Amino acid sequence: QVQLVESGGGLVQPGGSLRLSCAASGSIFSIYSWYRQAPGKQRDLVATITDSGNTNYADSVKGRFTISRDNAKNTVYLQMNSLKPEDTAVYYCYARSMRTYWGQGTQVTVSS
Repeated sequence: QVQLVESGGGLVQPGGSLRLSCAASGSIFSIYSWYRQAPGKQRDLVATITDSGNTNYADSVKGRFTISRDNAKNTVYLQMNSLKPEDTAVYYCYARSMRTYWGQGTQVTVSS
C-alpha cells in the first residue's frame, strides 16, 4: 500500500524557515512535487524534483525554497526560507510512479 506522510508544518513568523518532509512507502517514485493550497484558492505547484535530481520551482518561491530528495530513505524535503504571509497554505506532497499519489497535507502558517 502506497503512503505519503508529510511532516514539518507549523506556525512561523515572517522571515523564518521551515523544512517539510514527505516519507513515501509502497513504491519507487520517479517524480516528487510539493503543491500548496491557500483557503479559497486552487492547488498550485510549488516545486518538482525528478529521479535524476532536476528541479523546477514556481516563480513565487525561487531563491527561497529548495526541494531535495533522499532516495535511500524514499523521502522528499522542502526547505522554505524567508517565509512570507502569502506562503500560508496547506502543503501537499505528490509522487508519481506508474500512478500518482497525494499526501494528506500539512498546514504552514506564516504570521506575526
